Amino acid sequence: MIHYHVSYNNPLSYFLQIEMRIPALQQPVLHLQLPAWRPGRYELQNFAQKIRKFEILDNDSQPVRFEKITKDRWLVQTENLQEITVRYDFYAHQMDAGGSWLDETQLYINPVNCFMTAAGFENESCELLLNIPENWQIACGLKAKNQNTLLAESFDELVDCPLFASGTLQHETYTVRGIPFHIWIQGNCKPDWPTLLADFRDFTEEQLALFHDFPVQDYHFMFQILPYKHYHGVEHSNSTVCVLGPADALMQRSTYKELLGVSCHELFHTWNIKKIRPAEMMPYDFTQENYFRTGFVAEGITTYYGDYLLGRSGVFSAAQYFDELNGVLKKHYDDYGRHNYSVADSSFDMWLDGYKPGIPDRKVSIYHKGALAALILDLELRRVTNNQYSLDDVMRHLWNEFGKRGIGYTEQDYISIVDQIGGISFEKYFKDIIYGTVSLESPLDNALRFVGCELREEQNPVSYERKFGFRAVMKKEWPNVSAIMPDAPAAFVFTTDDDIIAVNGRRVENNLNELFKDGESFEVAVFRNYQLRSVKLETTGRNFLNNYVVTKRPDATEAEKDNFQRWLNQQF
Repeated sequence: MIHYHVSYNNPLSYFLQIEMRIPALQQPVLHLQLPAWRPGRYELQNFAQKIRKFEILDNDSQPVRFEKITKDRWLVQTENLQEITVRYDFYAHQMDAGGSWLDETQLYINPVNCFMTAAGFENESCELLLNIPENWQIACGLKAKNQNTLLAESFDELVDCPLFASGTLQHETYTVRGIPFHIWIQGNCKPDWPTLLADFRDFTEEQLALFHDFPVQDYHFMFQILPYKHYHGVEHSNSTVCVLGPADALMQRSTYKELLGVSCHELFHTWNIKKIRPAEMMPYDFTQENYFRTGFVAEGITTYYGDYLLGRSGVFSAAQYFDELNGVLKKHYDDYGRHNYSVADSSFDMWLDGYKPGIPDRKVSIYHKGALAALILDLELRRVTNNQYSLDDVMRHLWNEFGKRGIGYTEQDYISIVDQIGGISFEKYFKDIIYGTVSLESPLDNALRFVGCELREEQNPVSYERKFGFRAVMKKEWPNVSAIMPDAPAAFVFTTDDDIIAVNGRRVENNLNELFKDGESFEVAVFRNYQLRSVKLETTGRNFLNNYVVTKRPDATEAEKDNFQRWLNQQF
């Protein structure tokens, strides 16, 4: 058994003191590895930069020789040693769903950030001892040995189980099909527990009904509720951490729908990515990038179901679900990278710049385009099979044939399953939508018509966005150009990061839309690279950055209304 011990001297410093004791050594050298990335975020994160005061001692507390051979790997000389203890400080000062945090009120650890593994010992059982106040409670998906000691069957299980330790945790449970689900809340907020528990029970039941069984014996929703606005969630095998805010608006509609959306999304990941996993990630390799091209399955389908199942379970009304779907549409159509890079290629390049703005219009979102691709596929499967099959059947097949059996699926596996379920070839769908950059307007509208709906284009109400094709955000005292559509008039006179100072000689004060409201030609003063410039904006008669929305068709047939009810489980 590998023993880990976490303590801290001064919570205001944010530093954890971590010990790792490795017994039963039988080799002359040993490699220690700190993970370079974490599941759920497909980029190298270099957690080793948060380590200081690294040392290794033997049984007699004497230094053991070692050398650091990569940014996060150490080679240890262990000849004639039966046991070593590794000690280091870790800076726990990242408050999001994938980080670790220490202050005087709580200890929050994502073990993948800060715990090392010893090569060859990955499948050894682990014990984690936390040196915390006696009145603190621990929220975690691991088995508890006692009040402050947790047990894991392997390193993989250890690092896939985040924990909260605090004296102010709120805790409630609900049960679905005999499975206990825990809700843990850390933060100064007042949940409406009856409403929250009822809604969680409903979408949980819908997911279990879809897959027919559950991969784990229990599940833990772990919420950090912050006093300021925040939104982030990360999936784990039998838990999720979600960080949301502001706390005083938790039960208000805008924040509460985010809590429901991220929770339903992360629960779906319990099947899709934690168990139904790309072949390239079987098993996870924490030392380097794990390239895969099926992010449209792992994240796109999960994003689709995260909102869709809230509608199908009745937690969201059809109108509320369409609001969320229209939000995804807006994000997709605001992204001109959709013209330049496929969703499969963008998945592969998550490891390059997937979570950064990157250069303009380079890539498309695997979350947003992936969700729309999933919607199209779901409705097309329903259409070609006359509602006998749907994307549900694809996911169940992936679960039964791959997830349950611990086998990773390939791109071709997924394509073959879709063709098998649909009974026809979906070659054009994959060629155009997954591996191509074909615009989604026609495929989306065609798919939506099966359920009595349509994709409608609406004029952008923001005059300067509509006329000239750029967006601006307030930065200090001036509107700053944040995005430019490549084929729009603004592309030939503005550059990103221009500060807009005046329009037709009038100073800009937070009235940019009003200043561009009337007229077809404007003289604009901008600061660019610390120099004042004057440029001329002229319209071309085209509209840019219009909105696309899903709406019900007034001429929908009775058959289409019935299809709608079968799809969303709500009356048309």
